[in-house]
Amino acid sequence: MDEIFKQQVYEVARLIPKGRVSTYGAIAKAVGYPNHSRHVGKAMGGCPEDVPAHRVISSSGTLSVPEFQKKLEAEGITVENLRIKGFKKLFWDPMDEL
Repeated sequence: MDEIFKQQVYEVARLIPKGRVSTYGAIAKAVGYPNHSRHVGKAMGGCPEDVPAHRVISSSGTLSVPEFQKKLEAEGITVENLRIKGFKKLFWDPMDEL
């Protein structure tokens, strides 16, 4: 995977506010690769500790990594059956917010 792509993904993910979530697809679109959400997922799998990977979820509002539930709940996000409650309201779209 291209190192520049990964760094761009990490930079966008670092901007997701506490208590909000974004999606792999939204981040892929924000870095100029709208059809590369899986690549964003792969990049997030090995991201540095200062990247809030727990705030990046699937477009259906479902957690891809169940272990992230505790981190999200610590930020005030309700998770039921691995789904973000009120996902649409909590969704942070980098294309609109940057």
